[in-house]
Amino acid sequence: MNWLITTFTSSVGKKFTMALTGLFLISFLIVHASINALIFYNDGGKIFTLGAHFMATNPIIRSIEVILIAGLLLHIIQGLLLWRANRAARPIRYAVVKHPPQSTWYSRSMTLLGTLILLFLIIHTSNFWIPNRTHQFLYDEELPLYEMMIERFSNPIEVIIYLLGSFSLFWHLLHGFASAFQSLGLDHNKYRGLIRFSGNAFAVIICLTFAMMPISIYLQWIK
Repeated sequence: MNWLITTFTSSVGKKFTMALTGLFLISFLIVHASINALIFYNDGGKIFTLGAHFMATNPIIRSIEVILIAGLLLHIIQGLLLWRANRAARPIRYAVVKHPPQSTWYSRSMTLLGTLILLFLIIHTSNFWIPNRTHQFLYDEELPLYEMMIERFSNPIEVIIYLLGSFSLFWHLLHGFASAFQSLGLDHNKYRGLIRFSGNAFAVIICLTFAMMPISIYLQWIK
């Protein structure tokens, strides 16, 4: 029992759980982006609707959603606790801060980027996931998500919000992907380059997929 408490309270334990939950959330991004990318069939939403229906009704997927929400909350809480601990360790702010040469602005801004992503998630789930799940619960039927996407992304403000969310996610993943392997002790010199390349490629592909959906709909490439 002590090891479990240590995992959630120590600095190393927080980083470990951050890494595990981060990789779990990354696996969700793959599934989510794959289903959403079905709109690029540009067939009036037929294929996308089938994919969305599968995600909304499959009992295994529905069960994983509970774990997903728990993992997301744990990831956020541990991230905030680490941020607070780091600030407490440096109560006096330096006039000039010198960062290591290998340090990047986005690796130093993970809390800010994570907060922006959280705000985006609140907007995103309020637009689609929450209304659809509520409608399923009350009326045992799904909302027309494809038509909802077409309507939402005809508004330039909505498009900008989603682009900002995708942009924040890109920088968060650019550091978080490789950092997760490092926290788990899997960042060996032999395949460190492969991990960096995979993380960069993943960040580009996933976030470009998310960004191109509102752009394509707004520009009426998809109808």
